Amino acid sequence: MTPERLRCMETLARLILRLDRPHPVRVAIDGPDAAGKTILADELGVTIERSGRPVIRASVDGFHRPRAQRLARGPESPDGYYHDSFDYQALRAALLDPLGTGGSRQVRRRVFDFQTDEPVEAPTETAPANAVLLFDGVFLLRRDLVDAWDFSIFVAVPFTETQRRAAIRDAELFGSEAAVLDRYAVRYVPGQRLYFRQAHPQASANVVVDNEDPDHPSLQLNVSTV
Repeated sequence: MTPERLRCMETLARLILRLDRPHPVRVAIDGPDAAGKTILADELGVTIERSGRPVIRASVDGFHRPRAQRLARGPESPDGYYHDSFDYQALRAALLDPLGTGGSRQVRRRVFDFQTDEPVEAPTETAPANAVLLFDGVFLLRRDLVDAWDFSIFVAVPFTETQRRAAIRDAELFGSEAAVLDRYAVRYVPGQRLYFRQAHPQASANVVVDNEDPDHPSLQLNVSTV
C-alpha cells in the first residue's frame, strides 16, 4: 500500500471510530461497478481491526434477487439494473435493522447466491455491540437504504476508467472484453446514471474518495454530514 493510500485508510478509520452509537456502526461503501469498493472495504477493515474494534464485512452481492426478477425488464435494461437487482427488504431484515437502534444484533451476512441463483443458509451471527459493519455495493445511498447507514463513503471513478477495469476483470465471466464493454454501455453505466439523477449519492455521502488512481486516492469530506 502506498503512503497516500495508507493515509486515506487511516483517515477514514478515524472518522468512523469517533462515531458514538449505542449499536454497531453501519458503514456504506458505495460507488459504480469496478470503482474499487471491495478492495477499499477490505483494506479499511484491516485498519479498523488494528484499533481493537471487530469488523463485519458484507456485500450487496449477497442480497441479489433471483435472476428471473433481475432480468424481468430484459438483460439490457438500465431500469431493471437499478430497480430490480437487489432485495433491499431482505438486506434490512437480515443485516441492517438488527444492527440499528433496538436491534437484536442477530445477523446474516448473505441470503442469496447469484451465481447458483439460489437462496443460501448463511449462519446467524451475534454481532458485538462495538462492531463496525463495512458493507460494499452499488446503489447503497438510494431512498430505500439511506437512513440505515451511520456513515457513508462514495468511491468515485470516471466511467471510462471503471469500464476499462471491468473489461479486464469480467472478461471470463461475460466471455470477452467486448461483451463486458457492451453490457456496461447499455445496462450498467446508464443504470448508474439513473441512480445519480435520483439519489445524488456523492452529495449525500459523508466522504467521497477519488479512486481513479488507487495508489494516490484523495478524500473530500462533506462538511454538512460529517
